Amino acid sequence: MEYWKNVSCLSCSPYAAHLFDAEGYDTAQRALPGLCPAYCRSLYGACPRVADVIGGRRFVSESEFCEAARLSDVSYCYPDVKEVERANVREFGSFGCLCVQEVVSGLRNPVVLTHAGDGSNRLFIAEQVGIIHVMLPNRTILPEPFFDVQTHVVTSSKRGDERGFLGLAFHPNYTTNGFCFVYYCTPTTSAANHKIRVSRFNVSQHNDNRLDPTTEKVVIEVDQPAANHNGGQILFGTDGYLYVFLGDGGRGGDPFGTIGNGLDRRTLLGSILRLDVDTPTDIPYGIPPDNPFINDSTVKEEIYAYGVRNPWRCSVDRGDGETGGDRGRIFCGDVGQNRYEEIDILVKGGNFAWRGKEGYQCFDGDLCDVSGIEVVPIHVYDHSVGKSVTGGFVYRGCLFPNLNGKYIFGDYTSGRMFALTENKETGAWSSEQLCLGDSSICHSGLTGNLERSILSFGEDEEGELYVLVTDDASPTHTGGKVYHIIDPARRADPGKCVSENLLNYPPVESPNSGALAVTSSLLILQLVVPLFISLSFAF
Repeated sequence: MEYWKNVSCLSCSPYAAHLFDAEGYDTAQRALPGLCPAYCRSLYGACPRVADVIGGRRFVSESEFCEAARLSDVSYCYPDVKEVERANVREFGSFGCLCVQEVVSGLRNPVVLTHAGDGSNRLFIAEQVGIIHVMLPNRTILPEPFFDVQTHVVTSSKRGDERGFLGLAFHPNYTTNGFCFVYYCTPTTSAANHKIRVSRFNVSQHNDNRLDPTTEKVVIEVDQPAANHNGGQILFGTDGYLYVFLGDGGRGGDPFGTIGNGLDRRTLLGSILRLDVDTPTDIPYGIPPDNPFINDSTVKEEIYAYGVRNPWRCSVDRGDGETGGDRGRIFCGDVGQNRYEEIDILVKGGNFAWRGKEGYQCFDGDLCDVSGIEVVPIHVYDHSVGKSVTGGFVYRGCLFPNLNGKYIFGDYTSGRMFALTENKETGAWSSEQLCLGDSSICHSGLTGNLERSILSFGEDEEGELYVLVTDDASPTHTGGKVYHIIDPARRADPGKCVSENLLNYPPVESPNSGALAVTSSLLILQLVVPLFISLSFAF
């Protein structure tokens, strides 16, 4: 009788749509709710006739009944779904703890994850040592790298070495021109520690999963006086120009000259450059005609904004998918000195004020009165929270609606993740630390346990987000992983999202060897995704 009462009442559960696989307007309802395997066997063993009544037909065996009661997403089955409800669900429209799903492990400081924007839905994952891997939509890593520039990269096995391969960007017209841009540290003949090089390569004419190493065209090189503060981000804005993010030259306190490199616009260091790379082959780059300092002979005309310390991971907001609003904003995490970390939105001609200011506060009193257009951070946190910001992305994916419009970022040192939410009326941004769920929330291939330094974030072609981590920040250590960020509290209707369909590709044999390992489980079969859906359309 107890079994009958429990199961017959499931149609009134807030999870009824999931239990009966009726999550969308175009999804047919099933007669039998999803039952967890152990509970299903127990029910059938105690009351086989009840199983027939519940299922609406005669079942000749326990295995037949339990197969009919099986859900593709095991996280929704009764009674386990109640644990998710108690542990994680808040009122509709909010989100609770997040989970992550391991995508690939065995990486050496993964610092970049991006896509080519070519419709292939491949992911390109770059290691700091100078290798770019290709991951297919079914999460197979190809045995041959997309690019290998190890012999030209300056880095070491020293923990925390900031030098290496740091940036990767595909040209907006990659499908027609095959251009890919990279940012790496390489030796120099000067007295500097090394130089930063941004180069263009062409994809191979014979293999679209390989760059042709013979096609390098150096776009720009900048001597770096110290080993740290190398910046490393390159990206294309919605205006089609290449943005290059340079650190202040290293060492503590930007000790170069009377105002430091950040505020000295006669040097490219400590600046964000904006370059026109669609130039004739004999010209490395041109200056966009609307660059802010193009008519000022005292300023490097490549500079778009200045006064940054060490911008570590920047991204372009692809904008609201329905309205296109906010499209093109460029967000950056700028690593602080010894008190504050900050998140900024790029402003044309803007002065980010380093070394005059760190966060909102004065760092050098003589330089604290900011000249020009001051860029005020949208968020600052002190070193009780974390000590090295890692910039992220505004979530514009489809799978997890509660995250839409939130800027997700992290801290390298503390391993914490955060979300910023904009108040559209006031323009102010509110911050919250993201909870990572325990085993009662994150199970069936998911986890909330990073216990790692957050190196970077990445975005796939559909706008889904990934976090790149390591358990030891040596560039040569193979403890790096990539995780897919998942909101277990709510997802979009099944079949709505392209990403969901892509991840259901049939698995293929991985040709990998060595330490690199790819998680074989498919995301959509394992999401923990309670979704309050009105029963008015579920039944």
